Amino acid sequence: MLATGLSFVAVNGIVRGLEGALPAPQAAFIRFLFGLAFLVPVLVPALRRGFPPGTWGLFAARGGLHVVAVVAWFYAMSRITVAEVTAIGFLNPIVVTIGAALFMGERLAARRVLAICVALLGALIVLRPGLRPLDPGHLSQVGAALAFGASYLVAKRLSERVPAAIVVAMMSLTVAIGLAPLAAAVWVPPTLAQVGWLGLVAVFATLGHYTMTRAFAAAPLTVTQPVTFLQLIWASLLGIAVFDEPLDGWVILGGGMMIAAISYITWREAARRAQVSTPAVGATKT
Repeated sequence: MLATGLSFVAVNGIVRGLEGALPAPQAAFIRFLFGLAFLVPVLVPALRRGFPPGTWGLFAARGGLHVVAVVAWFYAMSRITVAEVTAIGFLNPIVVTIGAALFMGERLAARRVLAICVALLGALIVLRPGLRPLDPGHLSQVGAALAFGASYLVAKRLSERVPAAIVVAMMSLTVAIGLAPLAAAVWVPPTLAQVGWLGLVAVFATLGHYTMTRAFAAAPLTVTQPVTFLQLIWASLLGIAVFDEPLDGWVILGGGMMIAAISYITWREAARRAQVSTPAVGATKT
C-alpha cells in the first residue's frame, strides 16, 4: 500500500506538471492508449471468447462514467493543488457506500451513516465553501469523485460476470473509444516529451493498481485501508517541494477525517463478514 500511494501520487504529480498544456480529453486519451497497450494480452482472448448477455451494456455504462471522471480529474489537476485533488478523491469510497445502499440493497447501519456524515464533513472542510472562492477545479474534482464512485459500482456488477482482469481491460478499451471523439475535437499537436510523460502516467497507474491488488491479497482491508492516508501526506510534500504549493492544514484535517471514516466503514464490513463466515463452536467441520 505504501508503493500504491507513491505510484498514484506520481501520477498526480506528472499530470500536475503538464499544467494543462494539453486539453484534458486529449491528455486522458493518450494516457488510456498506453494503458490499453499494456492490457492487449488480456483483452484479445477475452474478445474472442465473448461475454454473457447484457455484459456489453455494463461495459458501455462503466466506460461512459469513466470518461466523464477522467476528463474532470485531468482538468482539476491543472487547476488546484495536488493535495486538494487527493483529499477530494477520498470521496470515492463514500459514493460507493451510499450507492450500494441505494441501488444494490445493502443495509446502512446507524454507525455507517455516522461515518459517512464525518467523511462528508471532512470534504466540506477541504472545500470550505463560503469561506473562500471555489475554483472550477474543485467542482470538477467533486464531479470526478462522483463519476468514479458510480463507475466502481458498475464494476462491482461486472465482477460477478467476468474476471477482474477483464473488467480492467475492457474499461481501458471503452474509455479510449469514448475519449477519441472528444480528444479529436480539441486536438493540439503534442510534443514527444508530453507523450512520454503521459506514457509514464500509464506505467505508474498500472503499477499502482497492481501493488494495491497484491496488498489486498496479502493483508485484510482493515490493515491496508488506513495506509491510504499517507497518500495525502506524499501529495502535500510533493506540492510543497516541486510546485511551491502551500501546506494547507485544513486539507490535511479534512482528508484525515475522510480516511478515518473510510477506515471505520472498512473495519465494520470486515468484522461483519467475519461474524457471518465464522462457524459456531461445535459446528460440523468439512
